[in-house]
This record gives sequence, structure tokens and C-alpha cells, in this order.
Amino acid sequence: MTGCLAIALLFAGRANAQTYAEVEKTTSETPWSIEITSGNLVNGFNWGTASLRGRYFISDKLGIRLQLGLGDGSGKPMTDKNNYYENADGTGGVGTEKISRSAVSLQIGAEYHFIGTKKLDPYAALGIDFGFGGQKSEGDKVDPVLSAYNKDYKYNGAGKYSSMGGTLALGADFYFVENVFIGLEAGLGFHALSFKDAESEVTITGIPPIKNVTPAYKRNHLGTHAVVRLGWRF
Repeated sequence: MTGCLAIALLFAGRANAQTYAEVEKTTSETPWSIEITSGNLVNGFNWGTASLRGRYFISDKLGIRLQLGLGDGSGKPMTDKNNYYENADGTGGVGTEKISRSAVSLQIGAEYHFIGTKKLDPYAALGIDFGFGGQKSEGDKVDPVLSAYNKDYKYNGAGKYSSMGGTLALGADFYFVENVFIGLEAGLGFHALSFKDAESEVTITGIPPIKNVTPAYKRNHLGTHAVVRLGWRF
């Protein structure tokens, strides 16, 4: 984040804006680009899975962008499988738990591009984010309350959520060959998440199934993100 800010401040003070040809393409002024963003998300809105982003420049300095991605920023994998053993040394019976997660995020935003060089193009960005997702869990021979092996237990549960928020970011594109760039982007995002009622059912040997409902609730998330980007201008 500090590095991106330093680059932006370095080039923002120069007097004249550069054209598409000087920064982003040497043969045409076609204002489209498409890119894949990925990498380590510190606390951001997306998981480490890749996102797809398209950009359109309405002027030399101003571009609009649309991004589609997977994940909710929790850093958790889309599928988890956990084993719980009867004995501490891993012997005896084994209980299994499987968790499946799904999430989609959409961002609509704009970028302001500062003065750069023929290869370097720094910018600041603002995005409005939307998202939705859910989680399903299944357990066999696992007590869901204690998260421990119990041969008499079996359970399943599911819940969904939606989110809305915004992101501020600084980044830079570096054109290492004609029309192809690698970039970095770091920023800060705020998102409000709304979780719907979550339902679960626990079956214990000899007892009728027990159904539980976790009431809907809301949670706010403030976090940073940092991504690596690979793109093509056409």
C-alpha cells in the first residue's frame, strides 16, 4: 500500500497527461483491456482465487471497470474436509466433516490514471461491491457442538448471505511487452454482510432428529487487500 501511494504521489504532480500511445499502447488508441487478478488477499473481499476484470477508458485519465470474482475474503477454501478421531493418538473410530462454500462478488468502479512513463501507468481506483454466497456442512460421527468424535451423531446444515460495500485502492500497470502488462493493486474495503436464517438438523442414535435455526444477523467487515494482475490491452 505504501509503495503504491509513493508511486502515485511521484507521478501525480507532473503537469501534462499522457496519451494512450505513451502509456498503454504504442500502435492504437483502442481503450479496452482485460485482466486476471489473483494472489494473496490479506483481508479483502475475494479469496485467493482469480477474478476477471474488464476496463474501458473514456478519456486519457479516466477509466471504468467491471470485475467478477469468487470468494468472500475469509481466506477459507471452497471445500473443507476434517477428520475427528476417537482417541488422541489417531486410533479407534473416525468422524468426518465436510464443508462446502460458494460465493460470487461483483465490482463496478472507476480508475483515475496519473502521469506515468512509456511502460509504467499508476492509478487510483474506487469500486462499489456486491456479493452473495452460502455454506453447507455435513457431519458423520461428529458432535457439532463439541467438534469431537461421537459415533451416535450425524448432522447437516446450510446458510446464505449477501453483502454490499466499497473499495479504495492504488495500483500500477507495467508493460513488459507491447500491449501486455503486469500490475499490483492494494487497497482498503468496507463491506456490510447480511446473513439469512441458517438451518441445521442433528440426528442422535435413538432420538428423533433435532432441527435448529440460527436467526438472521448482520456483520460489518473492514479490511485490506493486495493483488497481482496480468492483463492485455486491445
